[in-house]
Amino acid sequence: MDLLVKLYDLPDPAPVLKKLRKRGIDVRRALAPEKNLVVDWVRGSFSKAWACETEVAFSRLPITCFIAVDDGTVLGFACYDATCKNFFGPTGVEPDYRRGGVGAALLITSLLAMAADGYAYAIIGGVGPVDYYKKIVDAIEIPRSTPGIYRGMLA
Repeated sequence: MDLLVKLYDLPDPAPVLKKLRKRGIDVRRALAPEKNLVVDWVRGSFSKAWACETEVAFSRLPITCFIAVDDGTVLGFACYDATCKNFFGPTGVEPDYRRGGVGAALLITSLLAMAADGYAYAIIGGVGPVDYYKKIVDAIEIPRSTPGIYRGMLA
């Protein structure tokens, strides 16, 4: 299922970013020289398909991949405009860092970048944790959106 998010009505990321900074975690746009490291991490931690989408995010200018980093270690990532324009995702966080605000910071920071790029709405494609996105950014379900753009995708 796909979800729709209003980019002109997002929560303020400052509180969660401040909390993460106190723990030594930085959330920022990835840099081109980090491409191989980040893509390899995504491939090893999640999937080949997500690694392909992340490579596309690195081909955009500005790069449309955000990362969460602690002392040189990638903890999470979030991409947009990878498979389709105006689509958020893929995104993922190391299991030990879930429920600590890393995912929310990556999500909100990426969506704010999409708003800055001129989008009014974002589509979150092929969502797993629907309730999470509803809670964090008030996303709504797009009826009859399964399988959406992923229809007929080679596996």
